[in-house]
Amino acid sequence: MTPLVRHRLKLRPPVVSALSWPAPAALALAEPRSPLRDAGIWTLQMWVYFAHFDMPDDDPDALLRRLKVGYPIRVDRALGLGALPTTRLQRALGRKDHVGPLEYGLSAVHWTWFLVPHGTLAYILLRHREHYQRSAVMMAACFDLGCVVYWLVPTAPPWWAGASGDIPPVRRIMAEAGERFWRRLWHPLYHSLQGNPFAAMPSLHFGTSVMAARILSQVGPGQATLGWVYALTLGFGLVYLGEHYVIDLLAGLALAEAIWRVAPRVEPLFRMAAVALQRLEPRAG
Repeated sequence: MTPLVRHRLKLRPPVVSALSWPAPAALALAEPRSPLRDAGIWTLQMWVYFAHFDMPDDDPDALLRRLKVGYPIRVDRALGLGALPTTRLQRALGRKDHVGPLEYGLSAVHWTWFLVPHGTLAYILLRHREHYQRSAVMMAACFDLGCVVYWLVPTAPPWWAGASGDIPPVRRIMAEAGERFWRRLWHPLYHSLQGNPFAAMPSLHFGTSVMAARILSQVGPGQATLGWVYALTLGFGLVYLGEHYVIDLLAGLALAEAIWRVAPRVEPLFRMAAVALQRLEPRAG
């Protein structure tokens, strides 16, 4: 309940953290092991994640004072050999104020991201449950470690930098497509999901999609291909649509790959914790 009432009660972030992070473990101890319980634990984890993702924006003025704008611009200009990759793509593939099949298609890929990490875990839970625990821990680590960076290094995305004059104007094509496709529904939909606008580095859109592809690679080549095609399409779209710099994507990729490669080394510790938790479950029941 803490994320729901934090605004009303004016709770400070340490209080929110202390009261909300134990919730997934509490459910694990309160209910016998089942797919429904596992899904509930993941839901609580993401509920707590979103509260922490959004909290830096509770004080917009303080967030703006800490905002980093210049470093991703400098890196992306170097990567783009003098011009931002977003600018190059929008000039090469788009036309001012034009929203066509490419723009609608990539925007749709962007919107479906809200389902992909969770849908991937739901698929693993229902069809390949033996992989679920490890997969859920790695996906949660990707979200939570990325959130830590959002707190430490709030970074402006290219569309914001373009609007503020730090770089030449950048179209936010996803918003243009949303306004035309969803019409009156767009603003309520967008504002209900927006959260912290300066959670750009690393790109968890890309990082969690890479993690989803890695997770799907455990169960079959067809699933792996689907996951990687989605991740790469989304990555291209995030740059073209003006949502992320290339360096944001590279950081998201590095985060996901680091977690994937480190996981086997720390897995024995998680197994020990899981065994200890299982011993407590019958008592809670």
